[in-house]
Amino acid sequence: MSHPMKAKFGISLSNRAVLFNWATMDDLIQAAKTAEESGYFHGVWVGDNLLSKPRIESIVTLSAIASHTKSVKLGTICLASFPLRHPVLLAIQWASLDVLSEGRTILAVCSGGSERNGPQFATELQAMGVKSRERVGRVVEGIEILRRLWEEERVTHEGKYYQFSDVEMLPKPRQRPLPIYLAANPKPGQADEAAVDRILRRVARHADGWQTDGTPVETFRERFSRIREYAAEVGRDPARLESCLHLYVNINEDPEQAYREAEAFLTEYYGAGAISSDRAQVWLACGSPQAVIDKIASYIEAGCTMPVMRFVSPDLKGQLQRCIEEVMPAFKSQVAAQA
Repeated sequence: MSHPMKAKFGISLSNRAVLFNWATMDDLIQAAKTAEESGYFHGVWVGDNLLSKPRIESIVTLSAIASHTKSVKLGTICLASFPLRHPVLLAIQWASLDVLSEGRTILAVCSGGSERNGPQFATELQAMGVKSRERVGRVVEGIEILRRLWEEERVTHEGKYYQFSDVEMLPKPRQRPLPIYLAANPKPGQADEAAVDRILRRVARHADGWQTDGTPVETFRERFSRIREYAAEVGRDPARLESCLHLYVNINEDPEQAYREAEAFLTEYYGAGAISSDRAQVWLACGSPQAVIDKIASYIEAGCTMPVMRFVSPDLKGQLQRCIEEVMPAFKSQVAAQA
């Protein structure tokens, strides 16, 4: 392409790996600092769950990273606990993080796991007093509440799940408006076309960006194109929508070894057999630096504005260093300003 598209690169840090003794919190903070100092990275991201996939809590983790960085954005690779958190409490916490970081946050939310995804999700929903079928409704209502609490002086809300009157929420976030992305990745065979359409329209109507993972390049291209089309239909500017792809990366000249390391990481993370090899091929960019460059480039060409890399390896520091030295220079002309 003669005019390469600008992309905002991110690094995704595993606040779950701390529980497996693969990394300490200091390792994560140091990686965030290294990524920022390289000048290549626009954002630092962490994952989120409460009981279903335990980890150091996401807002606490991002607060620590905020205090050790100056310019990188701070985001969630899907705040899966969003439907389990009361929006008034979350609005205060997230606004506080935005103030602490001087306006650097990106809140990406999703509906989290359903009770059908496994007993750990059923237990989590039950413990938090949320029915599985309520998740999507709580996400949509929650996004509306957050936006109003952050923008308006006093808010009265009469919804299906939340009701309150004359609430003045302080502090207000530094960013006005504060970006909210919606993570959605309907899997083949799990969702019919009508369901996929509903999900994409939900992103177009309610979110400032779309976040996904494990999506083949052509599916990514087609879905993001539809999201932008639907956004235009409801009077929103499609050019302002971001598309954030979470990609698992392992850089190693020996592709077999790269894959084995990645597979070991994912098995520890998600449980044995949770990730099929077909699915892993889509999720992973592994092998030589050039193989990783090519995979990322194919998504940027398909419309991805925010490629976010999670290094699936016990050697976070070494992988990040190789990425900075051997992968990122290929995108030098495409790295968007850190705005």
